[in-house]
Amino acid sequence: MTNFSASEKLKEVEREIAQRRRVYPRLIGAGKMSRAAADRQIAILEAIRDDYRSKADEERLPL
Repeated sequence: MTNFSASEKLKEVEREIAQRRRVYPRLIGAGKMSRAAADRQIAILEAIRDDYRSKADEERLPL
């Protein structure tokens, strides 16, 4: 199993949030997803992003 740094995880979560912001409006418009579900899923990823941002900041601190 590969270990990834918090900075790498943060970058991937940020990419996924941007992707969902592009895709979800189409899914909502097509009736395949509710606005509430889209908002919730993005909010969860934003919380994960914030967690990893804190961890990435800690990684950069000198020992």
